[in-house]
Amino acid sequence: MLSVLRRAIVQQTRGFATNNIAVDGFTGAVGNTPLIYLKTLSEQTGSKIYGKAEFQNPGGSIKDRAAVGIVLDAEEKGRIKPGGTVVEGTAGNTGIGLAHVCRAKGYKCVIFMPNTQSQEKIDLLSMLGAEVHPVPAVPYEDPLNYNHQAKEYAEKLENAIWTNQFDNTANAYAHYISTGPEIWEQTKGDIDGFVCSTGTGGTLAGVGKYLKEKSPKTQIWLADPPGSVLYKYVSSGGKLIERGGSSITEGIGQGRVTNNLGIFINDLSGALHISDEKSISMVYQLLDSEGLYLGASSALNVVAAVELAQKLGKGSKVVTVLCDGAYRYQSRLFSKKWLESKGLGDAIAESLRKYAVLD
Repeated sequence: MLSVLRRAIVQQTRGFATNNIAVDGFTGAVGNTPLIYLKTLSEQTGSKIYGKAEFQNPGGSIKDRAAVGIVLDAEEKGRIKPGGTVVEGTAGNTGIGLAHVCRAKGYKCVIFMPNTQSQEKIDLLSMLGAEVHPVPAVPYEDPLNYNHQAKEYAEKLENAIWTNQFDNTANAYAHYISTGPEIWEQTKGDIDGFVCSTGTGGTLAGVGKYLKEKSPKTQIWLADPPGSVLYKYVSSGGKLIERGGSSITEGIGQGRVTNNLGIFINDLSGALHISDEKSISMVYQLLDSEGLYLGASSALNVVAAVELAQKLGKGSKVVTVLCDGAYRYQSRLFSKKWLESKGLGDAIAESLRKYAVLD
């Protein structure tokens, strides 16, 4: 039986582009994004590789889904009332989604985020009316971690919630009842593999759980950037190591198994480690061959989809998610100086370096 939350999300979801249905505000425009066939990469691998165009959500990223789902869940449970405050610790996109939802629903939005995030994200949050607190980027175990600071701030306020995107499983549930079913419908149930990176774990767990219930043969893989422990955790059978290193990607990778990821991690088919060199190269390849202007986490997902397709063999059908566009990262990803400072200039094919137009 559908819960009130599930009915609310389903009822507010827009139809596919061919259905010309008017929707109810920002929340109604979230979801039912197109599934894009990546022609060049598919032809190169002999497989069919698809990317779910989450950058077409109204707030510009896949995190719009979690933002809507978590706030609707809080409303259903009576944890927030009109005029209340929504507080979150976020690396960027969830905060942007929450800021949009708060504007649409009349809530105040307060965001704590690591000070390592792009200036584009910080500026956008402020433009959307959010109160932004950039704080030092320290491990989750540190009391000054941005998540803990957000929780403590919310606890001091009346009529306020800490949305707790990492461990609030309303996040994964939002993907279980929206993203997963959309992919199943768009592929007509013919899908051999799904792979994506994880920050909160909501997308991978929610989509993976739904697809596995529909088709036990479908393989679900985790893609992991440098500096994250999840690749080794999965490939070692559950040994959690100390986190070390870093990545150019933002908002993905983890030093622990979140509650959202914990829903599904034991059912994963495997994990892939994707280097920054491969991710930045794919940013430029996708722009050149597919006309898609995507961020590094989206590019990492596509690299992983290609590698999974190669593992599954010719003729396989693999889906990933295109989390967001490059607009929020362009001052870095397309800067010659920044690329060289990260030692990534040579990772981009010489014929594609023409796109790095910023000094």
